[in-house]
Amino acid sequence: MTFLKTTALGAVAALGLAASASAQSIVEIAAGDDRFSTLVAAVQAADLAETLSGPGPFTVYAPTNAAFEALPEGTVETLLEPENKDQLTNVLLYHVDDRDLRSSGFASGPNYYKPLLTSQRLCITPGADGVTIADGTGETANVVTADIAADNGVIHVIDKVLLPGTRPACH
Repeated sequence: MTFLKTTALGAVAALGLAASASAQSIVEIAAGDDRFSTLVAAVQAADLAETLSGPGPFTVYAPTNAAFEALPEGTVETLLEPENKDQLTNVLLYHVDDRDLRSSGFASGPNYYKPLLTSQRLCITPGADGVTIADGTGETANVVTADIAADNGVIHVIDKVLLPGTRPACH
C-alpha cells in the first residue's frame, strides 16, 4: 500500500511539473489557436512578438479572425504593409494593457483603462451579460471568452477590432 501511495504521489508531482513546464506565453497561445491567425500575423508584422512573449504581465484583448474580417475591405492588407507599421503598432498596442486584468478584477460599471497606446483609453464595463469594451470610435466589442491564462498574463477574446479615435470611450 505504501508503494502505491508513493507511486501515486510521484505521478501527481510529475504531472504538476509537466503542467508548469508547459506554460505558454500569450504569443504561443495565440499562435496555437486558429482563431487568431490574423492577429498573430499582425503582431509579427509589427515586431511585437518578442515583447508579448516577455515576462509581462500583459492583458491582451484578442480580436478573432472574424473581427478582422469585419473591418472595411482592404484595411488589414493596408495595415500589414511595411510603410504602415507605425499605424499597425498603434492599433495593436490599443489591445494590450501592462497589467494582469482578470475579468473578476474589472471595477463595476463603466471605467476607463489605459492600454499601452497611452494616448488613448478603453471603457471596460462588466455586466450581467459579460464584459464589453468601448473604443475611441464609439464602437463596442464583447468579450466572448475571458481569462485565458498565460504564463505572462491573460487573454480576453473579443469580437471586434478596437480602434483608436477621438470619441470618448465611456458613455
